[in-house]
Amino acid sequence: MTASSSRGVRSLIRAGRAGRLARRVLALLIGAAFVFPFYWTVVISLGRPGEFSDFPPVLLPHWDWSNWSRAWHAAPWVRLFGNTVLIASGTVLLCLATSLLAGFAFGVLRFPGRKFLTMLVLAVLMMPGTVLIIPDYVLASDLHLLNTYWIQIIPWGASVFGIFLVRQFFLAIPQEILDAAALDGASRLRVLWSIGIPMVRPALVIIAVNVFLGSWNSFLWPVIMTSSSMDSSSTVQPVEVGLSTFASAEGTDFPGLAAAVTFTTLPVMAFFLVLQRQFIRGALSAAGGVRG
Repeated sequence: MTASSSRGVRSLIRAGRAGRLARRVLALLIGAAFVFPFYWTVVISLGRPGEFSDFPPVLLPHWDWSNWSRAWHAAPWVRLFGNTVLIASGTVLLCLATSLLAGFAFGVLRFPGRKFLTMLVLAVLMMPGTVLIIPDYVLASDLHLLNTYWIQIIPWGASVFGIFLVRQFFLAIPQEILDAAALDGASRLRVLWSIGIPMVRPALVIIAVNVFLGSWNSFLWPVIMTSSSMDSSSTVQPVEVGLSTFASAEGTDFPGLAAAVTFTTLPVMAFFLVLQRQFIRGALSAAGGVRG
């Protein structure tokens, strides 16, 4: 090997190392930008009263747990957590069922008007949800669904994104597999159960995680559709509505609110950390399914 080629190889190695270092630094900066708001919330929750408005801001917590104690006794959090888990789980199960069945119908079955109905379903994404709140409230009142779990589950039991994603996965399934199953005498439900569900499992993981997080973080809909007292043992409100306890006519208890936000966010973070590998794997598979 000549001296010039040896220098060229060394320069390429140095350039590769510099590129990897730059990517790692960039990833670290992006990660810090995403983590800092939550860290700042934790600092406020463990700070002294009025300290959150100081300038320059205090970046290290003082480990004052009185805010957490006050926040925990401000609302029936055990009941609210139970309500949220029930609502989110019910919404996920219903949404998975509707996405799977509708996606199978639009992606596999052949019937007149299939493309038109698909476009009609996708057009729902163009409708802002806020413009429907008043008619939805009137309809829920007429059906006697206000202040119930059902009004927080049923309206969100179908996802246009979920239907579209499952449909794209089904469109990627080779037609020969479906024809072979039909020749073997498999019914449509049998095809869906034995062939469809295993092949669209990555899409179902994506839908489940998105719907669960969306249901857990929902505030506007439950605060409008549920008006039961926070002190009542029969409340059906989720944790996000419980956070409104810290806002009153006298002002907002920011340290208490920060403490409540912290311990209501930790279960969601734990949920994501446990399922992050399946989520990433499903996202990569979903990207390939949509491209197909």
